[in-house]
Amino acid sequence: MSEHRRKPPQPQGGGRAAARRGQSGSSSGRRAAPRGATGSPSDSYGSDVYDSGGEERQYGGRAEARRAAQRSTGGNRRRAAEPTRGGRRAGPGGPNGPGRGRGRAADVPDKKRLIDYPRAGKYGWQRWMPSWKLVSGLCIGFFGSLVAVAGIGYAMVGVPNEENAAALSQNNVYYWADGTQMVAAGSGQNRQNVTIARIPKAMQWAVISAENKSFYEDSGVDPMGIARALANMARGGDTQGGSTITQQFVKNTYLSQEQTVSRKFKEMFISIKVGTKVPKPVILQGYLNTSYYGRGAYGIQAAAQAYYGKNADKLEPSECAFLAALLKGPTYYDPAGNDGIDKTATPTANRKRSEARWSWILEQMHNDKRITDAEYQKAIKRYPTPQDRKASKGMTGQIGYLVDTAKKYVLNNSNISEKQFDLGGYQIKTTFKKENVEALARAVKTVEKEKLDPKKRELDKHVQFGAASVKPNDGAIVALYGGAGFENGHFNNNADTSGVPVGSTWKPFVLAAAMERGTYRSNGPLSPLSKYNGNDHLKVKNNDGSYVLKKDNTPFFQENESDYPWGYISLYKAMEQSVNTPFVQLGMDVGMKNVADLAEKSGILRSSFADLNASFALGTSTPSAIRMADAYATFAAAGKQAAPYSVTSVKYNGQDVQGFKKPRVTRAIPENVANNVTNVLENVIQNGTGKKALSLGRTAAGKTGTTDENKSAWFVGYTQQLSTSVAMFREDPKSAKLLSMNGTAGEKSIHGGDVPTLVWTEYMKAALEDEPDLGFPEAEEIGEIQHEAGAPSPTPTPSAEPSETVTESPSATPSESPTSPSPSPSETCGFFGCEDDGGAQNGGTGNGGTDGGASTEPSPTDTNLDGGNTRGNGNGGIFGGPEG
Repeated sequence: MSEHRRKPPQPQGGGRAAARRGQSGSSSGRRAAPRGATGSPSDSYGSDVYDSGGEERQYGGRAEARRAAQRSTGGNRRRAAEPTRGGRRAGPGGPNGPGRGRGRAADVPDKKRLIDYPRAGKYGWQRWMPSWKLVSGLCIGFFGSLVAVAGIGYAMVGVPNEENAAALSQNNVYYWADGTQMVAAGSGQNRQNVTIARIPKAMQWAVISAENKSFYEDSGVDPMGIARALANMARGGDTQGGSTITQQFVKNTYLSQEQTVSRKFKEMFISIKVGTKVPKPVILQGYLNTSYYGRGAYGIQAAAQAYYGKNADKLEPSECAFLAALLKGPTYYDPAGNDGIDKTATPTANRKRSEARWSWILEQMHNDKRITDAEYQKAIKRYPTPQDRKASKGMTGQIGYLVDTAKKYVLNNSNISEKQFDLGGYQIKTTFKKENVEALARAVKTVEKEKLDPKKRELDKHVQFGAASVKPNDGAIVALYGGAGFENGHFNNNADTSGVPVGSTWKPFVLAAAMERGTYRSNGPLSPLSKYNGNDHLKVKNNDGSYVLKKDNTPFFQENESDYPWGYISLYKAMEQSVNTPFVQLGMDVGMKNVADLAEKSGILRSSFADLNASFALGTSTPSAIRMADAYATFAAAGKQAAPYSVTSVKYNGQDVQGFKKPRVTRAIPENVANNVTNVLENVIQNGTGKKALSLGRTAAGKTGTTDENKSAWFVGYTQQLSTSVAMFREDPKSAKLLSMNGTAGEKSIHGGDVPTLVWTEYMKAALEDEPDLGFPEAEEIGEIQHEAGAPSPTPTPSAEPSETVTESPSATPSESPTSPSPSPSETCGFFGCEDDGGAQNGGTGNGGTDGGASTEPSPTDTNLDGGNTRGNGNGGIFGGPEG
């Protein structure tokens, strides 16, 4: 057998017994003889280690040597890891050896601890892993504490003896600008409790099936629902959706509507008590009588009247399912829409949401065996469309629209929810002046009576007006006209709605952008004396000289209202006669984005903008009357802009509500740019399409606007004291699409210079009756004269350049603009002197550019082929969009 496989001899020291003897003698301090010193053959295989007493001793076998080495190494690791006392560690000799310290091994605690953590006798990660005893003890303690807290809370919280103020709804009081009361409106008179016997079973089961299937079995609370609500609250989200019917009844009846943890716990404890003490039918009756259904209706009886004009006990199962759907949020489930509060709550979107939830609730009732198969089939067959909104007491005439506008402003400028607001108790002071509101309504009625006769002319039917009047340099809305009145079934506020294209009233923004930024060819601001081709049916060019193409890659042609051959005319003249082609090409040269930016800075909401194609320059956008009046007020205030507002203060039960300071006035466009726009628009009234406003008898500026097929007509004008916009349109009452006004009022076509200008003038006469004629700030010449690319070089003439003498009244001696069937070239005199529009040739019609309609021919980027011909409901309104 080879040497290395031979079994080693036993150690001379006697193995383990010797090791034990060596331990007992460790205190003698004697060391064993070094291995090899005896000459024994086993010396070659033994291992040298120290025993626990510090003595080196011999081991005879490999296994024993290995175990000894492991014990030695492990001991060293333990000693390295164990805590010390007095900054010293036990030495390698153990507690009695030469390295003795005042420490002790970690696995030898001197007494048991109450909480064994970190764990004794464990090392590494095991030392920090809690034992199952510790974990279970902590869990028991935690849940025991919760039970104790719950018991204390349950004992301490009692059911209030009286209903809270929120359950007793009040009215909101609105005041005119002078502080006198306008109207008391709200739900204070729109609530009537009914007993459970008068609430149809279908209504009871619709609510239970939709919101709380276990209502008759549960204790009144849903622990998991509460946990979800608290988690949402901690994340800053909505707390709704975690309550039973009992909890909602408690919240509506006894508690405030604040979203806090303390209120949620109080609600839980009261609900448990109510659930054990109050019969379930009484709880359900209370819930249905205190819930909010929208339209200012609190309780099922008020809701039945508001939506179906009947008492609650007459409701059909289908109608019950509809009303139950409203409880999820009437702002989003009332088919009438509420996009003034949230732009997503349009009538179309709300109708879709309502139908989906209505059908789901009926399905749940059927699945729960609450209605028979026959009742389900009858109910699901037809959606129970509710009636239109009704005018409540005092909400007649223009008052309903004033209240509607002020309410939207409050909700959009505070943290008050619609439900909370409709509970009442608010005092709202508005900017509306009673005499102005009455004057505007009177102006509309006067012109309507004079021009329209729906009984004799079919085309005079469905004609509507919207108007607004704003203070320049302030933003206060002093008057508006929203429509025929709630009492006549007209609930859409025409002063604060979108969907009616503004036509040529948009052109001043194009000119202002050119005078501020210039074009891609100019070295700076462009003069309004620059000439552009005013002929009809022109191709529009891109900045690189290529033609703008339609989607079929054919050239896009811009049309005027007539084919009158204007030739190259100044922008000043093109604005006067509202010729389309110069402004479309100018918009392309300036950049439609620059035009949009200036319009937005002036006060137009970007959400109301149409696509930035070639036709954008002609007013395919659909801002509200309020926003148009406010944007023109920026010109009137020499370029200073103030956002429109309708509320100056809000109090809740006498205490001020924060967030209703007057909007800040800012510089929107350069002063001289605004003053030059005003000068050009003065000429529109003096010599152009707005001549009917001359009867105002004072200095004013304004612009007419008409769209394709005369579907809408506008006039927006201003003095330094007041800026007012008037819109006129026809609308299909079923589809809400705009209809042509050709033939309306017995005229071949209706333009902004016709009926809308008459309404504007009639109102402004009354509104400014006692005000002085302040005129306008004097404008300074602006920009360089740079004609359109391709225009013939100008031939120097005495009248080709602006007059060096600037008159204080730019239109003091105006010459007549072309009005005859065969106009000749004319001179137009104004701030810029007299210029010869030699491009106008004999022939054609006399209204060559009058209010030329906005073309709806699409450019390659055009996605709105109707040019805004379908009316919206607030997207472009003052408070309708995200910026409102």
